[in-house]
Amino acid sequence: MQHVAVIGAGPAGLMAADVLTAAGVSVTVFDRMPSVGRKLLMAGRGGLNLTHSEPLEALLARYGSAQAWLEPVIRAFPPAALTAFVEALDQETFVGTSGRVFPKAMKASPMLRAWLARLQAQGVTFRVRQRWVGIDAAGHPEFLSQSGERTTVPANAVVLALGGASWPRLGSDGGWVPLVAGLGVDVAPLAPANCGIKIEWSEHLRTKFAGEPLKRIALTFNGRRVRGEALITETGLEGGAVYAIATAVRQALERGGEAPELTLDLRPDLTEAQMIERLSRARQKISTSAFLHRTVGLPPVAKALLHEVAGRTLPVAPKTLAQLIKALPLPVTGLSGIERAISSAGGIKPGEIDAHMMLRQRPGLFVAGEMLDWEAPTGGYLLQACLSTGFAAGKGALAYLAAK
Repeated sequence: MQHVAVIGAGPAGLMAADVLTAAGVSVTVFDRMPSVGRKLLMAGRGGLNLTHSEPLEALLARYGSAQAWLEPVIRAFPPAALTAFVEALDQETFVGTSGRVFPKAMKASPMLRAWLARLQAQGVTFRVRQRWVGIDAAGHPEFLSQSGERTTVPANAVVLALGGASWPRLGSDGGWVPLVAGLGVDVAPLAPANCGIKIEWSEHLRTKFAGEPLKRIALTFNGRRVRGEALITETGLEGGAVYAIATAVRQALERGGEAPELTLDLRPDLTEAQMIERLSRARQKISTSAFLHRTVGLPPVAKALLHEVAGRTLPVAPKTLAQLIKALPLPVTGLSGIERAISSAGGIKPGEIDAHMMLRQRPGLFVAGEMLDWEAPTGGYLLQACLSTGFAAGKGALAYLAAK
C-alpha cells in the first residue's frame, strides 16, 4: 500500500486525508500542536460559517485576483458539495438571513469529532507534536518531536497544509516559509488579511471607549462603502465592516505616500438632508449630547468619536454637523498584527503549482489551504477555499500515485 504524509491537521489537511483514505491510500497526518483542528474550533466560536449560498459566479468573484486559478478548484468541490459533505457527517446545516451557511449546532466541535471518527475508521493515523523541518533528498518529510528527536518518514507523496500565519498560537505560525523557499519555490510575503486597522486615538477615547461596539455604521475607503458593525480597540478598529476594507487599506499602505484615510458614517440609515432637518430643530434647554441622542440617535461612543475629530466644541451649523456625522474622517496609521488577523494573505505563488496542486519543481509534493497565495473576505469564503484546495490536493496526489 502506498503511503502519503499530510502535514497540517487543519481543514485543508483533513480534507486531503479524507480523499486519499477513501480511495484506499495509507495516510499519516502530522501536526505540531498537541491536538488537531484547533483553528477550526476557534472559527466555531462564531458559529462556524462553512460557506455561502450566493450564486457560484458571485462567490468566485470574492477571491479577487486569485479567481482565475481558484475557479476550477472550487468548481470541483463547490458549496453544494461542501454542504453535502458536512451533512454526511450527520451535521445538519442551514442558510442564515445573510446567505451564509452554518451547521445547525452553530459550533465546530460536533463536526470535528464526527470527521475525526470517520478518518480513523478509514485508517488515518495521527501524529501530534511533530514539527515539520524539511524534505530530504529522496522527497521524504523530516520532523522534529517535542523531545528534540528528528525522524524521517518514508512517503510516496506529501501534502503540505500548514496554514498561513494568523493566530500562531493555534498552530499556523508561518514557520514553513523559509523551508519552502529553500526548495526553490517562490513565496509571497505573508501579510494580515481580514484584520483590524490602527488609528491613533486620544488617551481619553482609548481608556473610556475601548471595547465599545459601533452598530449600524458604514465605512468608506477608496470609493468602496461597507455597512455593518465595528469595535473600538485601544489601537484602532476591528470588526466585520473593518475586515471588508482591510485588503484595500493594506495595499494603500504598501504603496506608501500619504497616510490613507477612511470615512465613518455614524448614521447610514439617514440621508444628509434628513440629518440636517433633524439637527435644525430647536434644541430647547438640553445639552448637545442629549440633543444628538434625541434627534439622530447617536450613542455616547459615537459622540466621543465626533469630539475626537472636531475637538471639544462640535459645529453648531446643522449642515456642518450633519456632514461630520455622515463622513467622519479617520486617518489610518497601519494594520493590526498578523497574529490577530482572521486570515493571512501571501504564500506560495500560483505559478509554482500545477492544476493538481503539485509544486512544479517538486513532483510528489502538494500544497493546500492558506499556504497558497490567495485571500477572501469573511462570510464562508475562507473555509470554502481551504476545503476545496484540500480536496484538489487529495485528488492530485491520487492521480500522481496512479501515474507513478
